[in-house]
Amino acid sequence: MNVSTEFIMTGLFVFALAGFLGFETIRRVPRLLHTPLMALTNALSAISLVGSIVVLGGQYSTYSTILGFIAVIASMINVVGGFLITDKMLKMFKPRQKKKPEPAEAEAGA
Repeated sequence: MNVSTEFIMTGLFVFALAGFLGFETIRRVPRLLHTPLMALTNALSAISLVGSIVVLGGQYSTYSTILGFIAVIASMINVVGGFLITDKMLKMFKPRQKKKPEPAEAEAGA
C-alpha cells in the first residue's frame, strides 16, 4: 500500500469508529437530555461547516474541492435539521394556552 491508500483507510476506520461511538452514545441518552444534546451537536455541526467551507475555498485539488462541497452540503443539512428538531422539541415543553370560550359557548353554558 502506498501512503495515500493507508491515509484513506485510516480515515475510513476513524470515521466508522466515530459513527459507531456516536450512535451508541446517543442511543443511551435519556429523553430528558436530548434537547441539550441536540444543541451541543448543532454547535459541533457548525464547527464542521466552517471547516468544510475552509476546505472548499482552499485551492488544494479537484478531489478536495469535491469533498469540501459534499461536506458543506452535509453539514448545512445537519445544522438546519438540528435547529428545526430542537425548536420542535422546545415547543413541546412550553405550557399550552387555554382556549378562551367563544361568546356563543359562554351563553349556552349560562
